[in-house]
Amino acid sequence: MEYNTSRQKMHIPEYGRNIQAMIQHLFTIDDRIKRTQAAYYIVSIMAQMNPQVRESSDYLHKLWDHLHIISDFKLDVESPYDPPKREVIQRKPRHVGYSSNVIGYGHYGNYTKSLINKALLYDEGDEKNALVLAIANYMKKQFLSWNRDSVADETIIANLFELSGERLSLPADTKLISTNEIMSKSGLSNPAAQPKQKKKFNQKQVTPGGQKRKQK
Repeated sequence: MEYNTSRQKMHIPEYGRNIQAMIQHLFTIDDRIKRTQAAYYIVSIMAQMNPQVRESSDYLHKLWDHLHIISDFKLDVESPYDPPKREVIQRKPRHVGYSSNVIGYGHYGNYTKSLINKALLYDEGDEKNALVLAIANYMKKQFLSWNRDSVADETIIANLFELSGERLSLPADTKLISTNEIMSKSGLSNPAAQPKQKKKFNQKQVTPGGQKRKQK
């Protein structure tokens, strides 16, 4: 018995080992014209095996690229497209890097931090107070989008005070938008507000004679 571990490595496993064997057979055809004709036939089989590739406008180009990749870039045929280069296909993508933004509470997001920085530029007055209240309500909405349990207004106000470097504050007795209102406007469900289902009791009784009857 021959195990797959002892066989040749499959370059694109999605096409299966039979396609790879057919492509390897192309190397045994000395006539370049006949080898090219056989390559066209193999590409047509590859298209039948993966009909979803036809949704792409350049699916034939992709199939021919796969043909060259499976042949380990060594196949010499008259391809309708330029064969792909090994160094381009196998080149590793550039590292994207990680965000350098540091947020004290990630569930509030960068937008909340930018709103707080904007509010810090305002002069003291009613306009600034209204903006700070709006930010607190937005923070509560963001909090509930991640944790649908109820959150105390004092917690939101304390987080706002901390994120602003202790420069933005609201009175301790400030009432923010209610949790139920936020949930209803956002289309979310509050598990704590869902009514508990009552247990259904069996209303059948047993008569002295052993027969069961329903209560009227």
